[in-house]
Formats: sequence, C-alpha cells, structure tokens
Amino acid sequence: MGRRVYSEFPTYIRIPLYAFVGIVLLLLMLPLAVALPISFNADPWFTYPFRALSLRWFAQLFSSPLWTGAMVNSLVIASLTTVVATTLGTLAAIGLVNPRFPFRAAVMALAISPLIIPVVVLGLGLFIFFSPLGLNYSYAGVVIAHTILASPFVVITVTATLTRFDFNLMRAAAGLGAGRVTAFRTVMLPIIAPGVAAGAVFAFASSFDEVVMVLFIAGPQQRTLPKQMFTGLREQLDPTILAAAAVMIILTSCLMAVAYNANKNR
Repeated sequence: MGRRVYSEFPTYIRIPLYAFVGIVLLLLMLPLAVALPISFNADPWFTYPFRALSLRWFAQLFSSPLWTGAMVNSLVIASLTTVVATTLGTLAAIGLVNPRFPFRAAVMALAISPLIIPVVVLGLGLFIFFSPLGLNYSYAGVVIAHTILASPFVVITVTATLTRFDFNLMRAAAGLGAGRVTAFRTVMLPIIAPGVAAGAVFAFASSFDEVVMVLFIAGPQQRTLPKQMFTGLREQLDPTILAAAAVMIILTSCLMAVAYNANKNR
C-alpha cells in the first residue's frame, strides 16, 4: 500500500523526498560510522589512524565484573519492563479502541504523554514521588519508571493493529459460549500478535537504551549498561565504552529488524 501511494507522486516530488530521506539517514549513521570503529583500536585513544586492530576492548567488556554486571542489570530490567509494559499497554489499547470508552481522547493523550514530557522532568517527578514509597534505588522503582516510558510504544502499535480487527469475531466467540478471557486468548490475541510483538520489541529497546531515568531512580546495585557508559565518560574514558555501544547497537538493530518483520507480516 505504501509503495503504491509513493509511486503515485510525480517525479519532481519523489526525487527530493528520497534525497531528503537519504540525507537524514546519512546524518544519523555518520557519527556511528566514525565512532564505532575506534572500539577496534589497539591503543586506548579516540583517534585516527589506528596503529593496529584489536578486540581487547570487547574482551574487557565481557570480562570486567563492572561491565558484565551492568549488562545483566540492563537485560533483567528491560525484560521485566517488557513484560509489564506489554501487558498493560495491550489491555489499555483494547479499552481505548472502544468508541464507548469514557473520556477516550483524554485517556489516550495521558497514555502517550510520556513520549512528549521531557524525560528529565518525568525523572525528577518520579524521584520525588518514589521517595516516601521507598522505591528509589530499587529494581522495582526502575522497572516502574521504565514501564511508564515503554507503555506508550505498546499502546500505539497495538491500537494501530486493533483498528483493523473485526470485533464481530469476539461476538461470534461469545455466541459460541467462550468467555471473554478465552475469546481474547484464542481469537483476538493470535490476530493482533504481530502488533503486540512489535510493541514488546520497542518496549525492550526503550528500556535497554534508557539512561536519564536510571540516573534519577537507580542506585549502585541497579547500575545499567547506559549508566555505566555515562559514568565512564566522566571518570575513565577508554574504548570499552564504544565496545559497549557497539553491542547495544547490534542488539537494538536486531530487535528493530524483528519489529519490522512483525509489522510487515501484520
């Protein structure tokens, strides 16, 4: 559908559009193309040209308890965030597509507001809110904070999927004696699964790459990979930071490829 729409544009519109997209992609990729090769530099300097190539910084990344601990924390927190955000976001999307939902527009705006509110403001507000609850400097606090940031991605992707869902199927399932939970599990969920999976991927990526919330909410025990990279930039600048960035980019790229295929097959 998208290709057909673009092909209908006149040539004098398509060529500048493709050129603009190409320039944007170049500006996004050029800093990565310049910085990431330094992670293979044998010398501990952020300079070109290289004296020799080496994997020493990747070896240090996976052998240092500080870095591996941060990586494990990131994976655990991102996984828990994905489960909670996907569950809550999917349920919210199902309710918000109902035209009879009260204050539907206001609730939808509230659900996606974390995408608009500056993360620094949200992090400071959560830090103040979590203080009397004892959630600061805890895994639960970090997961809740990341869930707030990740849920809008799930709401948006699942809502987009549900706009194409025929709710008469749910009525038919109810007419055949299926309860709401059974009808959701056997009828609706298999159909909207690509949208749910795409939302889960975006939720994982947003949590795995997040650093601002962690700076406010997390303690030393909840140090994540982005926070360790941020700390390393201030305390000890070495190419291990770029090796960690390369690992994060590879993982995020794989997740985005999964999300793309899920949306493509939807």
